[in-house]
Amino acid sequence: MSGQDWTEVVGAIGLFALVITVIVVAVTQLTAVWRAKAALSREAEYRKIAEAAVRTQETNERLLADLVQRSEQTQARLGSIEQILKQVE
Repeated sequence: MSGQDWTEVVGAIGLFALVITVIVVAVTQLTAVWRAKAALSREAEYRKIAEAAVRTQETNERLLADLVQRSEQTQARLGSIEQILKQVE
């Protein structure tokens, strides 16, 4: 082989290495972008779930407050009924 043949072989190997490097970097970057999009999607879903949980909790708090109020009213009525019954005896 002559000197020019070796130059062509080294050039071909260098070009092949450059192409492989570009492909590897491109795939790595695309994978990183894909992972970031997947993470954002998961975070958005978790946020939706958390917001739904907060809304449910707020609803439960309102219902519980209503039940407490009704229980207090019932206790007050029961107390007045007891007083009336004691007076009747």
